Amino acid sequence: MPLSALRSLLVDALRLARREIGLSIVILGLGAALLGFSMIAGEVREGELRSFDRAVLLALRNPLDASDPIGPRWLELAVADITSLGGYAVLTLITITTAGYFLTTGKRHAATLVIVAVVGGTLLSEGLKAVFARARPDLVAHLAEVHSASFPSGHAMLSAVTYLTLGALIARVQPQRRVKTYVLTVAALTTLLVGVSRVYLGVHWPTDVLAGWCVGAAWSILCWLVALALQRGGQVEEDAAG
Repeated sequence: MPLSALRSLLVDALRLARREIGLSIVILGLGAALLGFSMIAGEVREGELRSFDRAVLLALRNPLDASDPIGPRWLELAVADITSLGGYAVLTLITITTAGYFLTTGKRHAATLVIVAVVGGTLLSEGLKAVFARARPDLVAHLAEVHSASFPSGHAMLSAVTYLTLGALIARVQPQRRVKTYVLTVAALTTLLVGVSRVYLGVHWPTDVLAGWCVGAAWSILCWLVALALQRGGQVEEDAAG
């Protein structure tokens, strides 16, 4: 066998092994996220995490005035801005914009997957809220208007669904690894900040946010696996690095 052919064979084998290992890690991540949500949901139903929720909420408020969050006024205003990144209006705008980006670059299947992922995640969030019907925190004053049930946090879940799914899809069409890493890091940090903001504003128990992150991450991973399966079937555009 010519040296060039052998080298090509080894490169293909290493690439396949790397992809299979990566896929196994992703599947383990999906299982861990689902297990995390299941454990948190079970503990919440039994009231086992009530003291944890109370301790975290109170730690973020002035000991002398539960209506006053810790930190200067500008921090409260900044957190209020950050929490809007997980609201329906902003997430809808980002989803439409990203879908439009995929369409204008000829990736119509990816655009369809984006819309289905976010709409499906929204329906899942509303369904879980209806099932658990947990009341909002009454321990501290709310610093943002809320109208739905508390568990799981819709902002935390939908920001994970939207930003992690979009981040993964955008990263797949980027040829440079550092760009992929940057996109995924920004998506994860945005998701983290939105969830933390809900607790700081007193509109969610910490376990609401943790559960939202878990189920949101699980949904985004599932969407990524669907995208991978469709890609291998030729129904979604190839990874730019592949």
